[in-house]
Amino acid sequence: MLLEGLKIGFAITGSFCTLDKIMPEIEKLKNEGADIYPIVSYSVDQMDTKFGSAEEWRNKIIEITGKKPVASITGAEPIGPGAFLDVLIVAPCTGNTLAKLANGITDTPVTMAVKAQLRNGKPVVIAISTNDGLGANAKNLGLLLNTKNIYFVPFGQDDPVKKRNSLMAKMDLILPTVQNALKGVQIQPLLV
Repeated sequence: MLLEGLKIGFAITGSFCTLDKIMPEIEKLKNEGADIYPIVSYSVDQMDTKFGSAEEWRNKIIEITGKKPVASITGAEPIGPGAFLDVLIVAPCTGNTLAKLANGITDTPVTMAVKAQLRNGKPVVIAISTNDGLGANAKNLGLLLNTKNIYFVPFGQDDPVKKRNSLMAKMDLILPTVQNALKGVQIQPLLV
């Protein structure tokens, strides 16, 4: 098993159209021996959408990880002083969360988890899913690409004709990105 004994935080934000793509990736990490600690944004915890209800997603996360997701800032805060996560993954990471991370805003369970993990000098893996990655959020992406201990899952334009500013990580590359991040290396190629 590639991740035997590792404690991995998996933070999920509200790119609802992407949630079905990350559930198999969480299972993959679990099947490789990782102990998964789920964290959800307020949106994922509370919003029902055409992609599923908050309760359905919460139940799926619990089914895969065996743990109730952390859904509050106070619930995520102990990640800092506890220093128990080997790596924290944010997938999908919305443009909103990306902007908050780039600008040091800590007002959600996910942004608190990232702040706490970085406080410990440990890796954070980001799998972006945003309609404005090449627009208003390009500057935030640039800042985070140059931030110590932040690693990106390879990404590219998901629909350059209809959504020219949209970027989507290749979610099936989460596992190898984590393996590289644990060694302090950004997986390459980054742009796919």
